[in-house]
Amino acid sequence: MTPIAYSTEVAAARTAGKPIVALESTIITHGMPFPQNVKTARMVEDDIQQAGAIPATIAVMDGQLHIGLEADQLDALGQAQDVAKLSRADIAACIATGGTGATTVAATMIAAHLADIPVFATGGIGGVHKGAETTFDISADLQELAQTPVTVVAAGAKAILDLPKTFEVLETLGVPVIAYGQDVLPAFWSATSDMPAPLRMDSASDIAKAHRMRAAMGLKGGQLVTNPIPAADEIPSGELAPIITKALAEAEAQKITAKEVTPFLLDRIFALTKGRSLTANIALVRNNARLAAQIAIALRT
Repeated sequence: MTPIAYSTEVAAARTAGKPIVALESTIITHGMPFPQNVKTARMVEDDIQQAGAIPATIAVMDGQLHIGLEADQLDALGQAQDVAKLSRADIAACIATGGTGATTVAATMIAAHLADIPVFATGGIGGVHKGAETTFDISADLQELAQTPVTVVAAGAKAILDLPKTFEVLETLGVPVIAYGQDVLPAFWSATSDMPAPLRMDSASDIAKAHRMRAAMGLKGGQLVTNPIPAADEIPSGELAPIITKALAEAEAQKITAKEVTPFLLDRIFALTKGRSLTANIALVRNNARLAAQIAIALRT
């Protein structure tokens, strides 16, 4: 049996049948330094609570899968060193060997499903990396969306990726990609892109209905809800494009590969945008959390 520990708040919400929203933990351990990481995590949790749902930040700590973190656990995770970055391939091994790890999109989906939490808010999903036709560097997040029945709210795929290929793979895998409130897909730090949205929905209620219908039809997998960053917080794609190109060239020159690619690129883009990318990242995560709470509430009504 999986050793699962529920926080006091999440355990009470499960008993009372309250809506719960899952949150990943790599943004805490790999996204920003302490104490800003913990401050941001608490802001996102507060956004969900203020919207009427209960947040459940997910992580593995000392071999136990935590669904929801107590305040002292969140502080400890925010200051921990050498925390593993967990996906489908290694989450079980981390738990089995008593390790500590932060959950990516794929691992958070697995844990949320184990805990019967149908909605998960994140920043952006992983996807097909540029040059994947030779490196085959494709995130496990895409396969997870195709097999685990969780609705994931994100600001699209991370803009450092090959976005057209990412969404082509999702189409091939049969994953519904829903743009919230607009006809084009967002591009993480940018509210819009030149990619038309396969599906558009304008309410949390409709997204919840689609989630239920997939379950009723016996369709595997979840849904990706792409929620555009608020216009006041975005960095336009035209401004970002040369910055991303420069960061990618630096990664290639330094032979950065595998799981190290994304954190390296995000760090370089942070530097090249003088911190604006992180400010935008925080804004979009909070925006996604609020929408996810609305969907979780709609699934309970």
